[in-house]
Amino acid sequence: MKIKKEDKITEILEKHPATVEVFMRYQLPCLGCFAAHYETLEQGLSVHGIDVDEVVEELNEAAGL
Repeated sequence: MKIKKEDKITEILEKHPATVEVFMRYQLPCLGCFAAHYETLEQGLSVHGIDVDEVVEELNEAAGL
């Protein structure tokens, strides 16, 4: 199942460890962020002013989806 902007950040990282590289590329320290447990990808990226659609595409590619 493809990664969507409505998915929780920690769930993405747990299910698809290869996506860590994408988060690191955007300098997003989601692995150590408490908010990542309850924030969706869209919520987390909007706080940082990052285009969620672009990142979703990269995450799916990294996860092989």
